[in-house]
Amino acid sequence: MTKHRWAAGDLPDLTGRTVVVTGAASGVGRGTATAFAAAGARTVLAVRDVAAGERAAAAMSGTTEVRELDLANLASVRAFAEGWQGELDVLVNNAGVAMTPYGRTADGFELQFGTNHLGHFALTNLLLPSITGRVVTVASGAHKAGVLDLDDLDFARSGYTPVKGYGRSKLANLLFTLELERRCREAGSSVRALSSHPGYSATNLGTKGRNRHLVKIVHLAGRYLAQTEEQGALPSLFAATQDLPGASYVGPDGRFELHGHPALVGRSAAATDPVLARRLWEESERLTGVTFPLTAKS
Repeated sequence: MTKHRWAAGDLPDLTGRTVVVTGAASGVGRGTATAFAAAGARTVLAVRDVAAGERAAAAMSGTTEVRELDLANLASVRAFAEGWQGELDVLVNNAGVAMTPYGRTADGFELQFGTNHLGHFALTNLLLPSITGRVVTVASGAHKAGVLDLDDLDFARSGYTPVKGYGRSKLANLLFTLELERRCREAGSSVRALSSHPGYSATNLGTKGRNRHLVKIVHLAGRYLAQTEEQGALPSLFAATQDLPGASYVGPDGRFELHGHPALVGRSAAATDPVLARRLWEESERLTGVTFPLTAKS
């Protein structure tokens, strides 16, 4: 008997549900938002470039909405959260920057860590009182090369490279999910925290930094092997809608997890370290000024 390979057509009817997808103006985020909207969800595209978000939304079926969100600016994150009203069934922390030259966010954090982790950390905690279902945070196989030194988050001692910065931010994404799940269980919340990664998808991620020409060549060479943004969205869609344990990590089931259909996948030992996850959470609270909003169950 042939094993069923899960695809977007297997999404349940999401009519009446509300979903937020960050970074939904292009790439895997756009593929994720498109599938949610087609399944009936009210889909909010949280994007830095509103005009690009509106162009993406115009090509989608179903109910969509575009809202401004710059994850590299905590004032923008707070404004988005303060403007939110009503329940939120699923938050997909998809947006990110990759392989950028050394830079800083508006609040002075190293750009990749500040955008990919701290921006989503603040957004999730600010929205958490409204969230009723899932938080899915998009990581990457690059987390396996990540090293998290909480005493050197700006690479002042160890020296910065785009690859090191990206790997660290993606490791942080997985540790964030691990600790968020623990805290939600401790608080008696029904919210589940999960992570996903898209495999190798043909998107523009990483094509705007100093290495953009090399990255574009690699992307171009791999177009025939890479997944489409629709295929790259499948792990996030699966994590958001299927009955999976909290802190699950979903990626493609193909060779080296570069392509395929969604399945539970492994992660590095560092990404499963509960002590490191708690320390990262505490440091993230200190840096952002945003704390876990739910009270632990007595």
